[in-house]
Amino acid sequence: MIETFIMVVVRPGHEDEVYNALMKDGRVKEIYRVYGEYDILLRVEVPNVEELDKFHDEVLRKIKNIEMTETLIASAHGR
Repeated sequence: MIETFIMVVVRPGHEDEVYNALMKDGRVKEIYRVYGEYDILLRVEVPNVEELDKFHDEVLRKIKNIEMTETLIASAHGR
């Protein structure tokens, strides 16, 4: 299992729309609206890199009001 944290920048005024679209996906285990450079933080779990590619291509890139994402792949599971 691959655990990732994805930070999302959203076009201003569309935060709720993007948040609601992302929380419907079963691979999204946690989702938060955050303050700072990014607008939304996701914790996503996928079985392999191919599924992470699919999530990026089929979910993130199809939500038109996402301006940018940054994906961090966790190297060790937390406690």
